[in-house]
Amino acid sequence: MMRKLDERGSAALEFCLVAVVFFTFVFAIFDLGRYTITMQSLRTLSDAGARKMMIDDCYVMAAVSKSSPTCSGDYLSTAEKQDAAPFLFLGGLSPTLNVSATTTSPYVVTASQPNFPVMMPIWGTALNQPSASTKVPF
Repeated sequence: MMRKLDERGSAALEFCLVAVVFFTFVFAIFDLGRYTITMQSLRTLSDAGARKMMIDDCYVMAAVSKSSPTCSGDYLSTAEKQDAAPFLFLGGLSPTLNVSATTTSPYVVTASQPNFPVMMPIWGTALNQPSASTKVPF
């Protein structure tokens, strides 16, 4: 007669093996979802900054007088930034907005989220500095 092997604990071991992979995928999906929402919010913020720059005196008055505009800095207040992209302010974070001149386009409005916190250490520093930009032609 064959002796039956003791199989106690095999279900717990199988659960541990599967759970590690499963929860890694779940948290990776959460992290990538947060990153995608942050990138879309940064695009919205840079678009709002470009719109404000075009409406502001710096760009409109230069177009009326047919001269080169001299725009720089941040054209949105904190309240306007929160209205444009409220998701970026969760957790006490504060996005930055910068207007700069380039050679390919007169002005580029760049929105960035410094020190973006990731949940999974597998990304390294690849996702820590998301930014989006909008080109403003003249």
